[in-house]
Amino acid sequence: MTVGRETSGDELSPGREDRPPGRPRHGKADWLTGARITAVQGLFYRPEGCAGEPEAVEFVLADGQSVLLTCASDRSLRITSGAWPDLPDWCVPAGQWQLAELSRLPPPPYGGAWTVIGTHETRDAYGEVCEAVIRCENGDFVVNGGDTVEIRFLRH
Repeated sequence: MTVGRETSGDELSPGREDRPPGRPRHGKADWLTGARITAVQGLFYRPEGCAGEPEAVEFVLADGQSVLLTCASDRSLRITSGAWPDLPDWCVPAGQWQLAELSRLPPPPYGGAWTVIGTHETRDAYGEVCEAVIRCENGDFVVNGGDTVEIRFLRH
């Protein structure tokens, strides 16, 4: 499963090898359907500590790729290909940033991964994504933009 690279129109084409990490995803809202999420990592600015909400959330996929959801300055969500297991390029200086598991999220279900059955994006009045819901067989990840990223898991 890939997030895809930008093409003409709303189509997604597979392949991360020709798409630099951090480039915005364009296309249909069901872009992650069928993927298996093996981990969810929060990206924290370390001088502030790992308390509170992360600056970004990275969904690690079973095929080794990842999807990064980051807050933009307008409080919307930016959804891009991640750089797992590396930090995004914008984490400067890199020594001040840390990826960490989010303890309030449940561990992956039996089998070691959540299977995505669909996604939904809520947009603001300007057409920017302000909430992303990643629907899985066992529950939904709900990610909201703001000053930081807020993530919660709602069981079905």
